[in-house]
Amino acid sequence: MINKIEIIPYQSKLMKYFRDLNLEWIEKYFEVEEYDKKVLESCEENIISKGGFIFFAKSNNNILGTFALIKKSQNCLELNKMAVKKIYRGKGIGNIMIQYAINFAKKNDWKKIILYSNTILKNSIYLYRKYGFNECMIEKNKPYLRSNIKMVLFIK
Repeated sequence: MINKIEIIPYQSKLMKYFRDLNLEWIEKYFEVEEYDKKVLESCEENIISKGGFIFFAKSNNNILGTFALIKKSQNCLELNKMAVKKIYRGKGIGNIMIQYAINFAKKNDWKKIILYSNTILKNSIYLYRKYGFNECMIEKNKPYLRSNIKMVLFIK
């Protein structure tokens, strides 16, 4: 049973959850790419120290999910590496995390959030659309080979 879910900021002792939860879904659907390895193995260096953020969904001292907001420019964040532990999927944790990400961006005056995904992740794409993300033009030099969709949410 899941009690109250709390979103907590990154702490280095939680790095293994960020890595392991993401590897779980990436390995299930895709191949782990070089960019994945870089971000997951050195998240402090590649996300935190560059002005980005990592958060965790926690309940009863258990980490249930995670996501990153990578600073892309002065006004833009990238929602990245969002994952929920397999046994907790379908219980609303993704909704809580994405709501938190949007509210965090609003509170800190970010203008937009972008993300890259793949359309075989139907539940993820549904969730992004539910919260107002719209498909936009994907560039040729996208960060992931597996990406076949880019989405954007303009923050009001």
